[in-house]
Amino acid sequence: MVKLTQQQHIAIDALLHALAHAPVPADATNQYAAEGPPGNTTRRANLRLALGYALAAQPALLLVAEAPGYLGARRTGVPFTSERLLLEGIEPPGVFGATRGFAVAPDCGQMAGEQTATVVWRTLRELGVRAVGWNAYPFHPHRMDMPNTNRTPRTTEVRAGQPFLAQICTLFVGVPVVAVGNVADKALTLLAVPHRKVRHPAQGGARQFAEGMQEIVGMLDDGH
Repeated sequence: MVKLTQQQHIAIDALLHALAHAPVPADATNQYAAEGPPGNTTRRANLRLALGYALAAQPALLLVAEAPGYLGARRTGVPFTSERLLLEGIEPPGVFGATRGFAVAPDCGQMAGEQTATVVWRTLRELGVRAVGWNAYPFHPHRMDMPNTNRTPRTTEVRAGQPFLAQICTLFVGVPVVAVGNVADKALTLLAVPHRKVRHPAQGGARQFAEGMQEIVGMLDDGH
């Protein structure tokens, strides 16, 4: 059982309630929706666990990307994860895993991996850094009537994600923030949240992402 303060429990409950009741456009999916498929209950439980463990472990960084992908957080409920990562866990630093209570939603079918999540955690492991993740738009944007696709969130969607992003930044107050890509950079700038930016690892950006993260971690080690 993860030990949190009452204030932290209240903050996580408020976030999950807001996510569960947030409207989304027809070409997006709210994977946490209270009135959605049964798998949404599992995804909310996974997110609750992930946030609780992250708070207890005091992460070194808060990574913010643009939106869940259809093979990633759309299925798991946890940013920067795939079902494989979620179930098998990542050792070190000792995050996720079925033994810690994480589960695959029953409506997802065959277990899948996800490239961005794999690159992010591989880089974090190599750097010896524990981080927690979030997205500028916490729901899954896709092409109309094509749920197994990804699209960049619109400006209106990024603005709709602002209250959730603000809640996360408050929950992890004091944790250095990194924008993973341009959409996250704009979202954090709108909230006036101090942050650094790295290249998103998708579409050939894995090397630049790793280099950017290495530079940021080096600055943390130097006390900057």
